[in-house]
Amino acid sequence: MYEKERQELVDKISKNGITDVYVLKAISEVERHKFVPEALLPHAYKDVALPIGYGQTISQPYTVAFMTQSLKVQPDSKILEIGTGSGYQAALLYRMGAKVYSIERQFEIYDRTRKLLDELEIRVNTKCGDGTIGWEEFAPFDGILVTAGSPNVPPSLQKQLAVGGKLVIPVGDKVSQKLRIVTKVDVDKFETVDIPEFVFVPLIGKEGWKQQ
Repeated sequence: MYEKERQELVDKISKNGITDVYVLKAISEVERHKFVPEALLPHAYKDVALPIGYGQTISQPYTVAFMTQSLKVQPDSKILEIGTGSGYQAALLYRMGAKVYSIERQFEIYDRTRKLLDELEIRVNTKCGDGTIGWEEFAPFDGILVTAGSPNVPPSLQKQLAVGGKLVIPVGDKVSQKLRIVTKVDVDKFETVDIPEFVFVPLIGKEGWKQQ
């Protein structure tokens, strides 16, 4: 079901600059329509963000692919995702062979997505909590991917990166952000690259935006 639409989506994001064959393969295999609300099924394979309730979205496929490509995921990479949302991003990482840890702040979304991932037999470690402080119990991580915009890079997340690991996070104001790719090159040394122009929902928590 929807194989043709998935392939058309892969072709589109490939033409827009996604070159990682493993990312493209995962997008061709993971059924995005299972992660969107039923009313939005006709739009499941359009390259657009879609609302999933509680002020959150399932990100645009190109953005998901770009962020995943930036992580340089390897089989057995240990990846921390901040913002489980619909579970689509976690499903892609799992399909790529990563060990996925994912934190969701909104309990209703966490509960719904946890059940969906179990139903689809997607083995992801999840918890409901403040993603801005990371998941120290399982650190360090080879990659950390943040799916909401932050005013800065949370120090806890930077600290939980393994040497050689990458943190991909949108940084800016609440209107637009630059995608910041932070690479931990040594114990106390980081290199950063900023790529404009992205728009995400706000990252709320102790080391992000404060709850209104």
